[in-house]
Formats: sequence, structure tokens, C-alpha cells
Amino acid sequence: MTATPLLELRDVGRTFSSGVFSRRRVRAVAGVSFALEAGRPEVFAVIGESGSGKTTLARMILGAISATEGAILFRGRDLRSVRSHRDRLGFMRAVQPIFQNPFEAFNPLKRVDRYLFASAHRLAAAASKAEVERLADTALHQVGLSLAEVSGRFPHELSGGQLQRTAIARALISRPSLIVADEPVSMIDASLRMTVTNLFRSLRDELGVSIVYITHDLATAYYVSDRIIIMRKGEVVERGEAAEVLRAPQHPYSVLLKESVLSIDSSNGGDAIPSR
Repeated sequence: MTATPLLELRDVGRTFSSGVFSRRRVRAVAGVSFALEAGRPEVFAVIGESGSGKTTLARMILGAISATEGAILFRGRDLRSVRSHRDRLGFMRAVQPIFQNPFEAFNPLKRVDRYLFASAHRLAAAASKAEVERLADTALHQVGLSLAEVSGRFPHELSGGQLQRTAIARALISRPSLIVADEPVSMIDASLRMTVTNLFRSLRDELGVSIVYITHDLATAYYVSDRIIIMRKGEVVERGEAAEVLRAPQHPYSVLLKESVLSIDSSNGGDAIPSR
């Protein structure tokens, strides 16, 4: 008997109307299918340039918008059936987002530890102050920080790398099985990108978390991912094992992407994307 996938997309599409009174329809995503196995954590990269549909795909996986075609199933359940507050809360515990700009993910007038405490209380059902702080501190240690380092501090008092790691810690508090990370390194310094991508590998290997890694950056995708899909104008043009696809892309668009990107050099701690 085949095990139910952790996440499964079946011919997923999303069409938008271009205006309130317009009949023009824009198909942002078309016929996307893939599955992540339960019990086999991986980093699955969705690669594409701006306008490729990858962020729309991420929003559908998170349940922020619905697919207009096909189905998205999490542990065998169609996301369209996740409607009640209880079901939605359960889904949020299991599937957590990480967004592109950490400075937009936190209110500049609110201390960052408040976000961690709120997640511990709401999503991890921590009842006491001691339990809330313990869960926050444990999650922060998993990303190389501590509660003492961030306690009482506002977002502008942390570096971009620290704030993004804090956002990841917040996502870890509910012990999710899946993280959807939308361009999580594009707004931080190049010197810190490998720190975050290495962290994703650790989350996969040590905590058993699967990650859907949305990116335009082939170099970090090659370094961190197990499998990839490459999207263009809403459609998947290439898929497979990350190393195989990025070493020898077959689709002309994939070849063009590879030729246009600078490889990660050894000084950044990564592997260059090799030529054919």
C-alpha cells in the first residue's frame, strides 16, 4: 500500500481577473504537479524568475489563496476542505511560512520576542509564561540564537540575518512538518545567505522538516535542494534531482537560467554549479 504523501499537487492552476470590470483572465499557474513523501524530509526547490508563478504557487500551498484548477492535498486532505477555525489552526501548526523580507514580517513598533511568545501560546498551546519562554528559547537555539539575544529588542535592533533566523525560529515553535520559504535569502547580505541555506539543510536532517524553497537563485538551489522544478510563465518546464537538472539542464529556458547566473564560489562556502 502506497503511503499518503505529506504534500501533493495535482494539476494545480490559478487564474486571475486583471480588473474589477475586465473580462481579461491571466493564468498565473497552469498544470503544476508534484508530491513530497511523508517520512522522507527534503528541500524541494521551485525555481523561476519574476512572473513565473512561483510565489502564487507558494500562496496556494499555504492556503492564502485557492487553486482555480486541480487540487492541493496535505496529508491526503484537500486544502479546500480546511475551513473551520479548528482545522485552520491545525494546518497552521503543521505548515509554516517564511517570507522574503524579514523586516516586513515584523512590526517595527513591536518587540520581536512578542511574536515568538504569541506563536508558542497560540500554536503550541503553551499555558504558562515559563513554558512560552522555554519554547521560544528552544526554537531560537535551533537557529543559532537565544532568547537572551533577542529579548526586548525591536526589529531594527537586529541584523537582517538575525531577523530572518528569528522568523525561522518562530516558524519552528509549532514543530511543523512543512515549511514554505518564499525567497528567504534574497533580502539578506550574500555573506549570510549560506548561513540560512545551511540552516535549511539542518532542519531537514536534524528535525525532519520538509521545505518548499521558492527562489530565483539557481546557485543556492543547487547547494541546498534535493529535487527541483523550474517554472516559466506558470508552467513547469523541467524537474528532477537538483544536481542532475542543474548540471545538465535540457529545456532551453533552464539552460538560459544557468548561463545567466553566477556560481557560488568557494569563499562563500558553497559548491559552484558545474558546466556540462
